Amino acid sequence: MPKLKPETLEARREHILDAAERCFARSGFHRCTMADICGEAAISAGALYVHFESKEALIAGIVERNRAQLSDELADLANAPDFTAALAALGEHYAVEEPQYKRILNLEIAAEATRNEKIAELFQNCDRFVIDSFTELIERATREGRINPVGDARKMAQTICIIGEGMFWRRAVDPAFNGRELMGSVMTAVSALLNAPKLDDDANRDGPADARVAETHS
Repeated sequence: MPKLKPETLEARREHILDAAERCFARSGFHRCTMADICGEAAISAGALYVHFESKEALIAGIVERNRAQLSDELADLANAPDFTAALAALGEHYAVEEPQYKRILNLEIAAEATRNEKIAELFQNCDRFVIDSFTELIERATREGRINPVGDARKMAQTICIIGEGMFWRRAVDPAFNGRELMGSVMTAVSALLNAPKLDDDANRDGPADARVAETHS
């Protein structure tokens, strides 16, 4: 059998992770089997086990992929000309635009973390990464004079993350929840915590945050 190119292997790995996300969200961690994931991805068991030896390994891959994506998004936020608008866009992405199955998947991972030490370690490491990254971001924005937080940077980071997680989890358990309607109020509260310029109230009510960010670049 010819050796696959690295980019082909990576594409197959991503394809498997996509399939695993859908399966875990649909059936739950315990009901979902490796055979289910093979069927979802339309691959053989051998092809799956080349990349992932267990469901825990698949969860680890999903968590790491999410962490890498968030790292890139936070880097963009750090360099955004309008910090508040960019933060609103990031919040809207996760609280409003994220596909429902990804929200359900994260609930599954969080629930499994209460029972499975390996998953708990992954979950806690990711949580620390998010808090540490937001803390560094707030400290940098403060040094640059873009914000003037009312308290300790780490406590502000934890508070903002709790607000964001609340929006995210609420949408996961209540599909009718309209997070977009609350984004204006949420960003008013966050702006007050950071002593950052507030977004225009009408803009918060009338359009997605990414459109407002685009306007800052024009």
